[in-house]
Amino acid sequence: MSFVVAAPEVVVAAASDLAGIGSAIGAANAAAAVPTMGVLAAGADEVSAAVADLFGAHAQAYQALSAQAALFHEQFVHAMTAGAGAYAGAEAADAAALDVLNGPFQALFGRPLIGDGANGAPGQPGGPGGLLYGNGGNGGNGGIGQPGGAGGDAGLIGNGGNGGIGGPGATGLAGGAGGVGGLLFGDGGNGGAGGLGTGPVGATGGIGGPGGCLLYTS
Repeated sequence: MSFVVAAPEVVVAAASDLAGIGSAIGAANAAAAVPTMGVLAAGADEVSAAVADLFGAHAQAYQALSAQAALFHEQFVHAMTAGAGAYAGAEAADAAALDVLNGPFQALFGRPLIGDGANGAPGQPGGPGGLLYGNGGNGGNGGIGQPGGAGGDAGLIGNGGNGGIGGPGATGLAGGAGGVGGLLFGDGGNGGAGGLGTGPVGATGGIGGPGGCLLYTS
């Protein structure tokens, strides 16, 4: 089974760029229409008239082909825009359904049933992953005089979040600990690097989180 990953905002931006290209090509074709469609004979003789007719016929063929290409371009841009809208609508519907499912668990346990935890603000721990499935959020990197935040823990299945990097200080601040991997399956998060100190020795890095306890450990 194959999977498709789509970023609707990227598709919309690409469609906008293509529309701009189409407008530029259309303007160039319009500017070339008058001088190419009415080619004058260089002289009054039959040869000059035949050459002018030949170039005029080529110009008409070019304009007809350009019109067909412009129509195809317009249809392609429309299809891309419609596809992006369909993906965005599907994502919004999925998110709404997931919010309904996760709402009670978030209210009772402070974490969703399914979903990844949020990354922590500077120096703050990452959010826990979903109770059933989801990765823990990464801990925020520490600011000046601030240790790195711990990575969020996973629930049943998922990876623990990585600990944040310790902030700089006189001796450097410790990196955040990695989050615990899922109880059934998952890797523990990496501990954050220790912060830089002004002295010869920096701070220690955070401890990596333990992996899943039942089926897989790391």
